[in-house]
Amino acid sequence: MAKEQMVFGIRAVQEAIAAGKEIEKVFVKKGLQGDLFRGFLEVVRQHNIPYQFVPIEKLNRLSRKNHQGVIAMISPVVYQDIEQLVPMLYDEGKEPFILVLDHVTDVRNFGAIARTAECAGVHAIVIPEKGGAPINADALKTSAGALHSIPVCRVHSLKGIVEFLKNSGLKVVAATEKGAVNYSEANYQGPVTLVMGAEDTGISADLLALSDVRSKIPVLGDIESLNVSVAAGILMYEIVKSR
Repeated sequence: MAKEQMVFGIRAVQEAIAAGKEIEKVFVKKGLQGDLFRGFLEVVRQHNIPYQFVPIEKLNRLSRKNHQGVIAMISPVVYQDIEQLVPMLYDEGKEPFILVLDHVTDVRNFGAIARTAECAGVHAIVIPEKGGAPINADALKTSAGALHSIPVCRVHSLKGIVEFLKNSGLKVVAATEKGAVNYSEANYQGPVTLVMGAEDTGISADLLALSDVRSKIPVLGDIESLNVSVAAGILMYEIVKSR
């Protein structure tokens, strides 16, 4: 992570938040105490900024500067509001095509998915506040710059947002090996939300329960599943074909 993408110290991070900087994540030294810290943590929570308590060694590996037990990573992208974006798409006469990534954690997979999504005309990518891949230099490089042009929406509750998308008239398509429909035979017409699951655990039960279509990509070899970025690419372009 380039040094200019970091902010060090409680007051400096608080000022960055007040100035409207997009904070990717805050790392906090385990055991940090005091009124100043408690006030700072309250600000971080109020702004729904992901944070993690870590050993001092982790902070020292990130920077040798006087970090006072707090380092914030500045996001290289400005996050968008999906609840404002969808009505705007409808107003512009477009059929929304939204991609939801359910805790996809591999940075390069995330970057590759974003690159394909931009090429396939996806209007926005939705990711969780916690438990997803960070948007860092590796993600940007793998995306070939797509993360600078496609809206990324970071949300507190994926379930709540998928419910919002469903109620906004988007068909929810879940990519799952437990699916009943072959991906090439499913109906993807109209506004669509495509949900892709984590590399190891797949789509959560909450999101599967909200799905209208469960698409399965047949695997004919000995390996049980496809890489998530490859599977996402197959399904995104199947949706493109039907639009």
